[in-house]
Amino acid sequence: MSVARSETIFTWGAPPVKFGTGAVDELAHECAQHGLSRVLLVTDPGVAATGVPERVRDGLAAGGVEVVTYGDVHVEPTDASFRAAAAVAAAENWDGIVAVGGGSSIDTAKAMNLLTAHPDADLMDFVNKPVGGGRAVTAPLKPLIAVPTTAGTGAECTAVCVLDVLDLKVKTGISHPRLRPALAVVDPLVTLTVPPGVTASAGMDVLCHALESYTARSYDSFAAKDPADRVAYCGANPISDVFTERALGLLARSFRTAVMAGNNLAARSDMLLAALFAGMGFGNAGVHIPHACAYPIAGRVRDHHPDGYPAAEPMVPHGQSVAVTAPAAFRFTYPAGADRHLRIADLLDPRAAELAADPRDRLPLALTNLMRDIGIPNGLSALGYGESDLGGLVDGALAQQRLLATAPRDVGAAELEQILADSFTNW
Repeated sequence: MSVARSETIFTWGAPPVKFGTGAVDELAHECAQHGLSRVLLVTDPGVAATGVPERVRDGLAAGGVEVVTYGDVHVEPTDASFRAAAAVAAAENWDGIVAVGGGSSIDTAKAMNLLTAHPDADLMDFVNKPVGGGRAVTAPLKPLIAVPTTAGTGAECTAVCVLDVLDLKVKTGISHPRLRPALAVVDPLVTLTVPPGVTASAGMDVLCHALESYTARSYDSFAAKDPADRVAYCGANPISDVFTERALGLLARSFRTAVMAGNNLAARSDMLLAALFAGMGFGNAGVHIPHACAYPIAGRVRDHHPDGYPAAEPMVPHGQSVAVTAPAAFRFTYPAGADRHLRIADLLDPRAAELAADPRDRLPLALTNLMRDIGIPNGLSALGYGESDLGGLVDGALAQQRLLATAPRDVGAAELEQILADSFTNW
């Protein structure tokens, strides 16, 4: 009788990074290094209103780089918005992409790059199973330079793009190493005008990236894979752990300040570094229960209009949708790795050790104290959900098997229902 072998190999990857004030002014030089003479500049209307994309476009033009602008990125992208953007990209002549914005712009740029390289494929062919076909990226993609304007998704260094599938009312993703940008250009100056509500939500995404990747199943707890079958999310590993711990220290020092005093350049710099480091962590280790729950929470929204975001349509920003179930999720995962949970609780808020009578409550308490301070909605009820929504939310979370497989404890419908039920109010 043969015995299944455990994995002995982990993979880790990240793009080159240029970080610092004024970094965006060197984009023309970086385009030249990648052989780019005509680029597609991808952004959204809200970011365009800050003047940052115009500054980037002028700098590129002054450096001899032709620019074609796509400025209609949908905040919280959908399958429809990805297809519309890709159709525009296919009609233009360009040799690389410069994405300027938050995760929505960078993820849209990834999808444009992917779909124009595979003109005969459908978007859903590449979406992760079981929602989509899980097809591998087979064609080479053009260079993508990512310029984040929020400290949030870490999309500038990950191999994932996220979207809402409208008909299914679920958020999901596409994951493949070739989606990772060729370069991340990270400039704290471009984040100074981000509103407090957006700063808070985006920062909670950073925080959950760090917490989930640190508490994920270890890479060597999975069954051994063939080389062609290894995935971007391989489980917790020594390299991701280092970046995650550093991200948590930066968040503990500067998150509240960045929300409450947005013109504080030092705090904004810390938050961008934290987003970058957390992206380098989760972009290889993976995320789990809070992100799996977040996708249906965002996808099934009815009437939530968050501060700082476009008011035209209801939405739950990704960071809010991840944050609301995080306290209950980490209380559930605590038995699978008490030492790790206590370590990250101490990194995030050393006071939690004094305030929590039960050790398993330390991390949830550190989270709820922070969320209350920065104005994150108090649970699912504050996002417009009631008990009658539990079934749909559970079903949507169960569809995220790519994420749930990384959870340190086995989680099924009953466990997800309890986590979601415990998340209607957090304090």
